[in-house]
Amino acid sequence: GALVTRGAGAFQAFSLFVKAKEVPAASRCAAGGEGVRWRCCRQAFEELSGIHRHVALQHAGDIGLSAAGQRAGLTAKQAAAGASPSGGPAPAAGADGLNGRAPSSPEVSWALPDTSHVSHDDLTSKVGEVLLYYCYCEVKDPEKLCAWQKALCQHLHLTGKVRVASEGINGTVGGSKVATSLYIEVMLSQPLFRDILCQDDFKSSAGGAHCFPDLRVGVFQEIVPMGVDPKIVSYKETGIHLSPQEFHKEVEQYLSQASHGQSDTILLDCRNFYESKIGHFQGCLAPDIRKFSYFPSYIDENLELFKDKRVLMYCTGGIRCERGSAYLRSKAVCREVYQLKGGIHKYLEEFPDGFYRGKLFVFDDRYAICSNEDIISACRYCGTLWDQYKLCSSQHCRQLVLTCPSCRNKGLTACCPVCQEKELKVASMAPGQTLKEECECTRRRPRVPIEHVSQRTLDIGK
Repeated sequence: GALVTRGAGAFQAFSLFVKAKEVPAASRCAAGGEGVRWRCCRQAFEELSGIHRHVALQHAGDIGLSAAGQRAGLTAKQAAAGASPSGGPAPAAGADGLNGRAPSSPEVSWALPDTSHVSHDDLTSKVGEVLLYYCYCEVKDPEKLCAWQKALCQHLHLTGKVRVASEGINGTVGGSKVATSLYIEVMLSQPLFRDILCQDDFKSSAGGAHCFPDLRVGVFQEIVPMGVDPKIVSYKETGIHLSPQEFHKEVEQYLSQASHGQSDTILLDCRNFYESKIGHFQGCLAPDIRKFSYFPSYIDENLELFKDKRVLMYCTGGIRCERGSAYLRSKAVCREVYQLKGGIHKYLEEFPDGFYRGKLFVFDDRYAICSNEDIISACRYCGTLWDQYKLCSSQHCRQLVLTCPSCRNKGLTACCPVCQEKELKVASMAPGQTLKEECECTRRRPRVPIEHVSQRTLDIGK
């Protein structure tokens, strides 16, 4: 009897916690959309299952499940399953609902999908797609997860890049549609991700295994390289997530106010300069940085710019905003920080002709994917509209260059005159000689640009 009573108490505590996170009906529009019914940890939830999953994973200790639930043999997941649809107190649970085991973090499953029913041609077809995803979660054995992930990708003939860390996983892989479908299916059934990752977390675009030169899977300190210890700035302190629809409305309002010089909002692009150069949201602030690891320094050097501002952040798929928004919030200068859930990828699925103009840069051999016909960048040499990147032709340089076909035919294939000249020298050098690696592009760009607030104006039409 006491066991059942404690179990019922845990269910009730869970339900009351969820109830406390409800957004009042009268203020739902102001809170960020009519569909938003709950808010917790700066995130919005429209479905009951979503808030239940979040509370079970992030707040077990807050509602006493880690203590009372363990004594009763009750897991947070069972409490979520037992909560009533209304979010109110749940009925008392019977003994059948208790498994007598204390909850623990899931172990990595070594399961690989059965491909015996799939032909080799279907599994390795060049007509496929590229997946982009990430999942923040506690990983007790990153090396084991890395080994399983490598085996899984090889089993499905996938190429790409996967980063594993104690804070989660971040990957982009390419392969046939059969292979990517099986990959998603297995990832969703992996115990480590089962209660966190969902189908909508995978962004897809036309492509295949040919979009990457090989498969690279490794263990790192961070799943996105910001250069700040995750223990110091955690993804758990992220900004408020906005759906593509909510973000679209915010940008629309921002552009309207900014055109009259009345906006208190900054629309911040968290990507690198070469990404925003070929595509970005209208009216955005796009830092002239070469790596995401420079982003924290950029924030530090430009804190005055963000003082008392509402900040709308975005990136390719959402992952850089998770850490970037947390870092910005840690400085305690902004009024509020929001981020685009699912990134530009998800926004373009719903608003292909919205406020994002130009191409979306991607980190594979395609370099960019297209959703509208706008070209917002120009050839580095003649200035004609052009947005298709190529690698600098100097073998010691890895810069990307925009050079149109006409200029390429003239031999203008390097990122700058220094590299162009260096390439000619390399061709005439004796074997064994080397040139100092230098580049005008890198030399003239400050590592961390300083924004001049008083001089900064937003060109709303671009």
